[in-house]
Amino acid sequence: MAPDDVGTTPSCPEGFTVLLADYERHLTAERDLSRHSVRAYLGDVADLLEHLIRLGHDDLEGLDIRGLRSWLAKQQSLGKSRSTMSRRATAARVFTAWAQRTGRITTDPGALLASPRPHKTLPGVLGQADTRAVLDAAAVAADDGSPLGLRDLAIMELLYATGIRVGELCALDIDDIDPSRRVVRVFGKGRKERSVPYGVPASDALRRWLDEARPQLVRSGSGPAVFLGARGGRIDQRAVRRLVHERIGVVDAPDLSPHGLRHTAATHLLEGGADLRSVQELLGHASLATTQIYTHISTERLRRAYEQAHPRA
Repeated sequence: MAPDDVGTTPSCPEGFTVLLADYERHLTAERDLSRHSVRAYLGDVADLLEHLIRLGHDDLEGLDIRGLRSWLAKQQSLGKSRSTMSRRATAARVFTAWAQRTGRITTDPGALLASPRPHKTLPGVLGQADTRAVLDAAAVAADDGSPLGLRDLAIMELLYATGIRVGELCALDIDDIDPSRRVVRVFGKGRKERSVPYGVPASDALRRWLDEARPQLVRSGSGPAVFLGARGGRIDQRAVRRLVHERIGVVDAPDLSPHGLRHTAATHLLEGGADLRSVQELLGHASLATTQIYTHISTERLRRAYEQAHPRA
């Protein structure tokens, strides 16, 4: 009963099919989540409902905390990672809270469900020297004035300067750029708006892209998108991920994704003296706890430097 297969599974009660359709409308229209997030939530909930059917229930009132726990135990027996199980527990809690709020169940069993704690891993980051080498190489590649070279330079500079997510970068429209104040308006998760400043190198790269290169790629269907693909449409996330890997691969630096540049920007801000709350606002984190992982990165780097340099380390 995966989202794309709703209504095609013979054992799926009609009520569950309607329930999933209603929940999809809620996630899309009311919560304004991305297609990727909607698909992930629906996939987890569909899997939960299939488990409920296997337990012999054909309506949501049969779902209780024991059913939720047995569902997660089943995930563990299938070898799912702790991070996957944690995500699915979150999806279940969000779903059951919505179901109770909309009168589909009388109690919320998800409120009693604890999440398996995922193993925390420190995100990979570039050192400042490596970052400078990557951006210098991107600038050299743009020296021929080619539209794609200038576009790639602007993307690399803006990702590092702002720490915005790749989806946020792809969604940028011309009106979201304020070149006079060097500020970009970003719509993050849940369409929450924030303004993020950027520096002179990113400003110069953006100006060249918008003034010299973008007009060469504009087509009738380009719309207001800041960054365009080779055919003139709004650039997609896969293309940005590919170009980031390519640009970093030119120099002798650890391979990172666009999210790695976001981690890098946050780490360098903290290393440069920015306070945690300001970095939280710049990154658009809902919780300060999410931002605090970057303090661990800086501490680990400091520890390595100490162990290499101190005579009694």
